[in-house]
Amino acid sequence: MEPLEHYKLVALVTLLALLLYLVMGFRVGRGRTRHGVEAPAVAGHPDFERLYRVQANTLEWLPAFLVSLWLFAFYWNEKAAAAIGVVWIVGRLLYMVSYSRLASSRGPGFLIQALAVAVLLFGALGRIVYLMAIHG
Repeated sequence: MEPLEHYKLVALVTLLALLLYLVMGFRVGRGRTRHGVEAPAVAGHPDFERLYRVQANTLEWLPAFLVSLWLFAFYWNEKAAAAIGVVWIVGRLLYMVSYSRLASSRGPGFLIQALAVAVLLFGALGRIVYLMAIHG
């Protein structure tokens, strides 16, 4: 196993993903003020609700993304994991921008990020199962 300092790219992608999530949180806060939706309410104005759902959906996907990202990097390749992680971030950005404007336009961004997670997850899982099969 390589020391963690060899995983700088994946660490950077992890932090960029978390920064994107923080931006989404700030957008929700600004949307609350702009549209008069007082906490703890999560419904009221459709523009606010879309901002909220973008953040909530991203939070729902973050555990699968982050765990799969790191396991893929450990068991396969750090550069490939980081590249796929960037694809996930781009998908999430597209999802955020399109869903915030029109809910029905969220599909392409969602599909991009879901495929990135699938590659990371099933890639890591497949490699781990393979290694267990050949090494016991």
